[in-house]
Order: sequence, then structure tokens, then C-alpha cells
Amino acid sequence: MHEAINEASGQIGTAAITAALLIFLGAYALIISEKVYRTIVGIFGGALMILLGIGLHFYGQHQAISAIDFNTIGLLVGMMIIVGVTKDTGLFQYVAIKAAKAAKGDPWKIMLMFALITALFSALLDNVTTVLLMVPMTFVICDNLRINPLPFLVVEIFMSNIGGTATLIGDPPNILIGSAANLSFADFIINLAPIIVVMIIVLLPFFKWRYSRLIQAKPEDCQKIMKLNEREAIERPRLLKKSLFVLAIVILGFFFHGLLGIEGATIAIFGAGLLLLLDNKNPEKALHEVEWTTIFFFIGLFVIIGGLEQVGVISWAADKLIAATGGNLAVIAIAILWGGAIFSAFVDNIPFVATMIPLVQEMGSTFSNLNPIWWSLALGACLGGNGTLVGASANLVVAGMAEKSGYKISFMDFMKAGLVIMFITVAISNVYLLLRYL
Repeated sequence: MHEAINEASGQIGTAAITAALLIFLGAYALIISEKVYRTIVGIFGGALMILLGIGLHFYGQHQAISAIDFNTIGLLVGMMIIVGVTKDTGLFQYVAIKAAKAAKGDPWKIMLMFALITALFSALLDNVTTVLLMVPMTFVICDNLRINPLPFLVVEIFMSNIGGTATLIGDPPNILIGSAANLSFADFIINLAPIIVVMIIVLLPFFKWRYSRLIQAKPEDCQKIMKLNEREAIERPRLLKKSLFVLAIVILGFFFHGLLGIEGATIAIFGAGLLLLLDNKNPEKALHEVEWTTIFFFIGLFVIIGGLEQVGVISWAADKLIAATGGNLAVIAIAILWGGAIFSAFVDNIPFVATMIPLVQEMGSTFSNLNPIWWSLALGACLGGNGTLVGASANLVVAGMAEKSGYKISFMDFMKAGLVIMFITVAISNVYLLLRYL
């Protein structure tokens, strides 16, 4: 193997290849084990890759900085600031109460409303932010109905990952893919949103069959919901108008950024700066809302993958995958779809996609159109996140919040439903890819 990689990487020696592989595999093992927090793994692994890279003459600090995708970082930071400021307006609580009242306090209809809201917010914001907003609202509604919130939370996890698949900013893997493949917000909407809508329509009857009997409420408790006043949730109406104005500009910017020649990160950072300027209060609080642990995990991961790419491992793996599939685009796309889904079910989909991106880019010398492979990777990684409780960041966030409130989401119970959801959605994706692209 070393000889084949050496041939692909020119003058780089066996020691450099071994060091890069050991750092990568060690980081992956620690991320999977969850013994060490993944941000620590990313930061330390990235620093170690640079130090050994300098010592073995294959990777320096300038190359490591070049490996960091600042479009992804900027997009994440900008959107996190916008959502953090908007959250203080009470908009999201208002939407939840309004939806519950529109459902007349009926638990199943509320679950349906919350599922659709979660999918929509996950597409327009991102799935981690969405569940952070939806879970507290779910507890409020379920407390009033005196029912178990766990069925609601599980459905919200599923819908956050499915809804997040539809857009560039909905799920971190999509942000990575969009930046690497130069795919726009509109590209994701046109190519992925239609099949996501189909999946949601298919899954809603399944949710009703599986969960409606578990969320029965007494009529008098349903009436409590109707007495809630959604207007009281809006705490800062002037800031709400400013936030909606900025969100509209940012989403329009995402749609037309290809025509404008402006990267998504620039639009998101501009929106964040504009909203902070319009609010002109307590920027420290807004910056505190940014999930810096996620940001630094991304940075470390980019540096680690950059080192692996530098020694030629990525190009070697791409050549092997093409050879194993006979260079058939359809076979490669479907293999990445199912392989990505299965792998992402048991390992967080972010490091998986970060590893796969340079591998797919290497296939550009073989295939003139890589888009079917990019869409396969996005669908497999995002939808595979529903397979188990550790498959996506949103899953772990909901599980942690539930446990703090005295409710435990069982790994096995979640997996029993999650693998079914994953199989259904990936099978639909398989048919869609074959009919539309392959």
C-alpha cells in the first residue's frame, strides 16, 4: 500500500505517510469511542499533524491554513450569530404556541405541526440550532398536556436530519459539500428539496402509526393549550422585525450568490454584522451563542484531512474506488449513498464527509460531471444520521437536553426506529438518483 501511495505522492516518504495515517486513524478512533470530546481531538490532531508534518517535511503551517475551508467556517459562524440574536425575540416560541393552538391541542396534530416546523426550520437555519429551539418548546407543550415528550423528541430528531438535507445550510455535511463542489443554495433546493418533500409525505403515516397511541391526552389538558397566549412570547418586537428583515436578505443572497459571484460565507457574515449593527446591544452575548466547540472541531478536522491529502492517501483511495467499481458512475454513486448512510449511522457524519470530499474531488479526472456523486454523498451522510443516536450532532444535542430534564432516550429504542427511517429514506433516494441522474 505504501508503495502505491508513494507513487501517487511523488517524493513523500513512507514515514510521512505512516504518520499522517496514524494521526487520522487515531483521531477517528477517539471520535467514535467518545472517550475524548471531539473538539479536543480535532485541535490536538490538527496541531500534531502540523508538527510531524514539519519534522518529516510534508506539511507546514501555511499548507494547514490553506486546507481550512473558511467558506464553511464563515457560513456557520454567520448563521449562528443571526439565529442567536433572533432567538431572543421570542419568534420560535411564538411559532410553537401558534402551531399547538392551530392543532386545537390534539397531541397527534401538534406532533405533526412540530415535525413540519422542525423540517422547515432545519432547512432554513440548520438542524442543530433548530432542535435547540424546538426541545424547550416541546417540553412546555407536553407539560401542559401531561404526556411523555419522548415520542415528540424522537420525531423531531428524524425531521431535523431529513429537513436539513434539503438545503446548503441545513446540515453541516451539506455546508462542507457545497463549499468543496461550488454548489449554490439554489442547487441544493432544486436537486434535493423535491425528494425530501416526498420522504416527509411517506413518513408521516409511519409516525402516526408508531407514536399516536403513546401521546393520548385528556380533553381538559388539551384546553390548557388553547389558553396559552402566543403574543406574550414576543419579548422584543422591534428586534423581531429587524431579524426577519436580515433573514430575508440572507436567504435571498443564498439563492442568488452564484449570479452575484459572492460566497455564502460573505453573505452570512454580512447578515450577522448587519443584524448586530441594527440591534447595537451586547455583541458579547451574540458571539457567545456561536458554537465555538463545533467551529474549532471543523478547523482541526480540515487540518487533519489536509495532511492526509498531502501525502497522497486520498488520491490513492479514489483510484482504488474507481477500479473496484469498474469506473461505473452509477455504481460509485449508489455505493457512496448506501456506504455513507451505514457509516454515518454509527459515526458522526461530519468527519466522514470531510474525509470523502477530497476523495470525490480526485474523481474529477475520471468523470466530467461529479454532481450525481455529490448528491449521493449528501443524501447518504445526512439521512444516515437518523440510523442511531450517535449518527448526527442534532441527535446527541436532543438526547442531552432530554436527559437533563429527566427523560432518557434509549440507544436501542432509538435505533429500532432510526434504522427503519434510514432504510426508507435511503431507498427512496436510491430510486430518485437512478431516475434523475444515472
